Amino acid sequence: MGTMSEIYELNLRYGMNPHQKQAKLTNGGKPLPIRVLNGEPGFINLLDALNAFQLVRELRKATGLPAAASFKHVSPAGAAVYSPLTPELAKAYFVDGMELSELATAYARARGADRMSSFGDAAALSDIVDVPTAKLLKREVSDLVVAPGYTEEALAILKEKKGGKFLILEIDPDYVPDPIETRTVFGLTMQQERNDAAIDDSVFETIVTENKELPESAKRDLLVALVTLKYTQSNSICYALDGQTIGIGAGQQSRIHCTRLAGDKADRWYLRQHPTALNMKFRPGLSRAEQNNAIDLWLEDVLTPVEQKSWEQCFEEVPPRLTPEEKREWLKGLKNVSYGSDAFLPFRDNLDRASRSGVKYVIQAGSSLRDEEVVKAANEYGMVMVYSGVRLFHH
Repeated sequence: MGTMSEIYELNLRYGMNPHQKQAKLTNGGKPLPIRVLNGEPGFINLLDALNAFQLVRELRKATGLPAAASFKHVSPAGAAVYSPLTPELAKAYFVDGMELSELATAYARARGADRMSSFGDAAALSDIVDVPTAKLLKREVSDLVVAPGYTEEALAILKEKKGGKFLILEIDPDYVPDPIETRTVFGLTMQQERNDAAIDDSVFETIVTENKELPESAKRDLLVALVTLKYTQSNSICYALDGQTIGIGAGQQSRIHCTRLAGDKADRWYLRQHPTALNMKFRPGLSRAEQNNAIDLWLEDVLTPVEQKSWEQCFEEVPPRLTPEEKREWLKGLKNVSYGSDAFLPFRDNLDRASRSGVKYVIQAGSSLRDEEVVKAANEYGMVMVYSGVRLFHH
């Protein structure tokens, strides 16, 4: 990590907002485990970076695979481990024809989970950033990257981004924080034991449904969901498939609203792979961000006349819209999805909604007053449900 041990304090651009001028990062008089290689960090940049890196570090440990996360507003928009991309996903993620390493593929998946939300993200990588990952990052609208290191060529590529102002952070992957953490709210200081709950295969020991068949692919996806939830603002729900999140519901006051939000995102993720979406003929010069917005509006059932006219101008050929029936038919292909909850499921309505987005595997804390009702719902849908025994609230 070079001279990182010599850095004890880092001045920040500003705090949560520009008018909160005085802001800095310290480590109680001890050396900082993070250093700035390029750019100038702000308070929220570091909140995103420190949460995101913990997520990918834990995913790497839990699965043994290169991991990536795309963070916005201190919750992940997407997270993934390496899994090969289908041609359809590569096209939906705007990476078809690109040379991708395993790490770059993980980031393409994390970014592709919810491309609308990932616009201007904080990218976190579990491994040393290589050239393919740097090239992918350089072309996307992103605010920062945090990783344990960078190859010389990859760092040079990233330093060219945003006119040389792209924030590049290097973090010690072996850093161990103090077991007690503190937070100041309204001038008062609270402290607690860090959430060091280990997310590994031990969480699969208690299967409570009649169906107990849990394939290795589902275990991987449930681990992705659970580790992601550990760093998502609560209440939170995560749908995962093929080594990546496909829908995250964060920070909702009601769990069913988390489930609906995450399920709607999972549905949109799958609908973006519809042949009509993959073969849209966009107007020349339309940026990837504008193409993303156009595809998102294509999925809306109702647009205002003004909105419709503006949307049509994005295309050389205006694509036909899918009817509600066509959408439902396409979504029948979304299967074997894993679903995680950061706490117990209080009502069966969560599984009723999850079933409509292809959920087959469920992991939750358990110990609700209505466990029997929730297990009954899982059995009715033929789901496999696991009690992790651990609550993962994060605020």
